[in-house]
Amino acid sequence: MRILLFAFLSIAVSGFMPGPEMQQPDNPALRGKPFNNITLELSLKPFKKNDQAYYRQVSTELFTQWSALLRHADTVSVMLWTGDGSEILDYTGRMNQPLEWARYMGNPNTDHAVGSGPKELSLHERAYLYMENPPSFTYGDLKGIIQSLKEAGSRVTGKPIRIGATFDPGPEFAKSAFKYKKHPEILGGNAMGHKTMVSCYATLNADTAHYAGFPSGIPANTPFGTFLGRQSQHFLTDLGYDYIWLSNGFGFGVEGWSSTGAIFNGQAFASEKLANTRALIADFWNRFRKECPGFEIQTRGTNLSAGADLARDGVDLKQIYGGNYNMLPPPNSPWAALDGDFGLEMAGYMSRMAELPDERYLFRYYTHDPWWVNSPWLDRYGQEPHDIYLPMAVARINASGDVRLPTHLNFLTADNTYGDMPAQVPDEVTPHILKARYDSPTAPGPLVWVYPFEEYHTWAYKQPGRLPEIYYGDWLIRQAINNGFPLNTVISTGSFQRVLAGKPAYFGESVLVSIVPEANSAQEKALIGFVQNGGKLLVYGPADHAGSAFLDLLNGRNAAPLEGDFLVSSMINADRLAKPAPAKITHRALFSGGGITTLVNDKADKFTRVLTRMTQAGNSRDVVWVRELPAWKGGKVAYVRGTNSSRFTGGKLLTPDNPDELFTGPLLMRYVLREFGLDYRIDKKDPSVKNPVLAIARGNNGFFFSGYCPNTTVTHRFRLPQGAPLLTGYETDLDNGFSVYNLPKAWHRESRFFVDQADGQVSCQEMTSGVQYMKRCVKLTGLKNATVRIYPDEGVSEQALRVYTNSGYPWKKGQTAVKPGDRKYGHHYVVENVTGELVAFW
Repeated sequence: MRILLFAFLSIAVSGFMPGPEMQQPDNPALRGKPFNNITLELSLKPFKKNDQAYYRQVSTELFTQWSALLRHADTVSVMLWTGDGSEILDYTGRMNQPLEWARYMGNPNTDHAVGSGPKELSLHERAYLYMENPPSFTYGDLKGIIQSLKEAGSRVTGKPIRIGATFDPGPEFAKSAFKYKKHPEILGGNAMGHKTMVSCYATLNADTAHYAGFPSGIPANTPFGTFLGRQSQHFLTDLGYDYIWLSNGFGFGVEGWSSTGAIFNGQAFASEKLANTRALIADFWNRFRKECPGFEIQTRGTNLSAGADLARDGVDLKQIYGGNYNMLPPPNSPWAALDGDFGLEMAGYMSRMAELPDERYLFRYYTHDPWWVNSPWLDRYGQEPHDIYLPMAVARINASGDVRLPTHLNFLTADNTYGDMPAQVPDEVTPHILKARYDSPTAPGPLVWVYPFEEYHTWAYKQPGRLPEIYYGDWLIRQAINNGFPLNTVISTGSFQRVLAGKPAYFGESVLVSIVPEANSAQEKALIGFVQNGGKLLVYGPADHAGSAFLDLLNGRNAAPLEGDFLVSSMINADRLAKPAPAKITHRALFSGGGITTLVNDKADKFTRVLTRMTQAGNSRDVVWVRELPAWKGGKVAYVRGTNSSRFTGGKLLTPDNPDELFTGPLLMRYVLREFGLDYRIDKKDPSVKNPVLAIARGNNGFFFSGYCPNTTVTHRFRLPQGAPLLTGYETDLDNGFSVYNLPKAWHRESRFFVDQADGQVSCQEMTSGVQYMKRCVKLTGLKNATVRIYPDEGVSEQALRVYTNSGYPWKKGQTAVKPGDRKYGHHYVVENVTGELVAFW
């Protein structure tokens, strides 16, 4: 007894965390959805003393802070932002070599010395030390920190611990004499000033210095991929690393952050450069892998999308994915944190996961920035979880028809610019991450993007005249998402064809979103068959290369291309604005996939309705129409030509047109959804008020609405094909069949009840049933002759669902019969003519 008591007290006093043999089993709620790996990114700043005992203390605190989340991972990693990657380039193989590390805030590679210069200089123009007298480290000290992290992580979590190194191509984080003094010939990109970023396909000039992989110096014209690969192999092996992270677009072209690049300069596409650019990028990957064959590669990628990267900078993602490089694909970009551009983050994320090297992919969340004096969770996000719930509502569908979620989760970073690790951040972020994972998709969403991954990569090289079309398509989707288009499920065209062939009803509850397919292609045949057998399809983009069979499906034809200023007249302007939207729109062929050519072919066809037309000097083009034939068994197709409504003005990204002066073309993507019964409308003061971003995910037979409101004065109106959705925990004033809500900056709500009711205030609240073995109980009030559709958990039968009207505990009266609903709306049950209260539990 004394021995046991002593052991207990020792644990309590020392703060020792139980090992795997003492761990409680994982919460069953995440079974089926655990992460393969969770990575805590970390600089060396928290190690404020060069002392082994201090290393252990910091390492233990790191894993302890995040332990509530780490228990849901198979493996835990720490990705070390030691410097800017020059610690790899400079490595000589000696453990006593001094280590240049990221002990700064701001950019240390400027003309101004650290801590000097006029006070008005920004952190991008001059750096400071992050603390007085920061410690000095050697490579041997770094090896000691790595070992401490592995030991503490294993002790605290009971999980395997992996450590990653980082290489960044730019001037951030640490001083780099290698990049900016000894070998400026390797610089190519301009993301942080003229020629500030290392080009992956650069070659090195001769250098007589000693390096671990090049003890006699660097021969002239050594490919940078060869040098970095060989240095990485020595560095990773000697210091005890397990993988390497290539940051900020490195390996994916030259311009990781810009809307222009090696192929597109903002004015024209140089298609003649594509083949050589592809060869140079492939050469980098092959040379790096030849020198560093065994370590896993993780990647940051660019801030843009697969199609835009291919067309502007020659980034052949298909080739990179297919290279068998043992790599993880790029995650979502941090643009939403930086400027609220969720459209770019989500469109880019989905485009790059449509096809993958394998089934693994990554979600990355921005908690702290250890260099630029900001902690996004606390300041950029204002402790609002929109950049958790929106991208975590995204899912991909593979060729087997399985919904696949992110396997890896990264946090940039666990420490802030001052080397502190405030426990407040993991304490506040973890519940949202777990909630988003609990509610993550298990089925296709209401909209499914059929992404032309194969087509874009084929057209770029075989039909280079279509580069503007490739460039434009993803930018249109970016703009549409930023204006409320609720897109968060993606599948590639190749996978779509295989899923449709094996599971014809798989997309029965979804609207497919697709470009116009290639003439006489398997994709064209698949989409035509989908519509003719009852499917719903939204087609966007130019139809210049459409085949006759698809034009027949659309009842469309092409005329001479028009561009410039137009008057737009539309029957589907759904939003309520105190100040009306402009009637003028500008269509720029360069940024919108060519001029507008589309017209309805047979104007007398009673099954075709033109919804939007653009007119210029007596000439008009049909830009939105729908068609629905009785023989299609309920199938319907809508066509949106699409105007990008943005342009290149010299900055990093395309600049959207001023919505007070020009109509925003991508709005039509959301507006036309009413034709499929998916109607999301916004009330706001004037066109300049930014629109909300919306995701609707399907998880465990429920609907999960997630949103971001750049301006919280807007009002949201929802109606889906099955009725007005009721958000659990909220009240709504129904208006003409719509549920109406005023929502906060970031929000995430479940809906399992839909009502057909014209007006009245309806409440949907979680409660307790007081009945044995019942998992859920929800109460609706304010119903008036309503039809209620109920979506219980997946697999709940009619017998297991209990519904009571105008009754209460102990539920001895008022039980109401339910009936299965129409399968075209999915697995649900219906109760009709309800007035007053309804309680459902299962």
